Amino acid sequence: MKIAISTESICDLGEELLKEFKIHAIPFNVVLGETEGKDGDITARQLIEYAMQTKKPVRTAAVNSLEYKEHFEKLLKDYDEVIHICPCLEISSTYQNACNAANELDGKVHVIDSRALATGMGAQLIYASRLADAGRSATEIVKEIEERKWHTNTSLALENIDFLYRGGRCSIIALLGANLLKLHPQVLLKTDTGKLVSGKKFRGPLKKWMNDYIDETLRLFHNPDKEMCFLTHTIYDEENQYILEEAKKKLLDYGFKNVYITYAGATIGCHTGKNCLALIYMNDGDHPVA
Repeated sequence: MKIAISTESICDLGEELLKEFKIHAIPFNVVLGETEGKDGDITARQLIEYAMQTKKPVRTAAVNSLEYKEHFEKLLKDYDEVIHICPCLEISSTYQNACNAANELDGKVHVIDSRALATGMGAQLIYASRLADAGRSATEIVKEIEERKWHTNTSLALENIDFLYRGGRCSIIALLGANLLKLHPQVLLKTDTGKLVSGKKFRGPLKKWMNDYIDETLRLFHNPDKEMCFLTHTIYDEENQYILEEAKKKLLDYGFKNVYITYAGATIGCHTGKNCLALIYMNDGDHPVA
């Protein structure tokens, strides 16, 4: 049985990892003022710079049921079954749209609510891909992902919360308070409720607060599957790239076998703005694939 692993561009794995693990991603729709495009064709950097320069609205739109059906039907020409992993259903309508499309395809498409975002989904997708390569059935893979998804650490730290406010994810009071005190907040996605909640507040220059965020994440989520973790970011200035390399070394020294550095796509960047960092991994111990 040939099994396709499928998702949306919001997984933030980037072209190389998608290709390496044979993952098929359908892009979100992106709107910059009067211009519409696809996540990937429009990057997070372009979106953020456009929003900062023009002050015009930017937003993303979920994939609709018709687009999903076309995507699944195309995959089913080459595969026997499809496993599709969606972003958390409380955050996006994609899960319901994908389910609507899957219901028309004779049980060949299995849709999973990841309870995650960004490379939280990515960790599940890569694990699913490895299971498929190991010869597991679609039923077995779905069962494993459904069990593990509740242990996905999806957290990030922001330079400021301007873009969260623009996207309706925080109040004006929180915005003014954070900016006045020059705080860099941690935001966590709760897998049980699907809500974004505030965590610790960091201070200081970029390198310091990002390092403090990594320490706090490892403290909070201290039972990682050390097969892999992700540093997903919107750090574009060349002089700050060393921060990511130092963080990668720290995580390798901590014991992670693979540390993937990925740029956030436009769908995530729409809500984070510039200089966001997310350290993401599965927090349920090692799960070797036989």
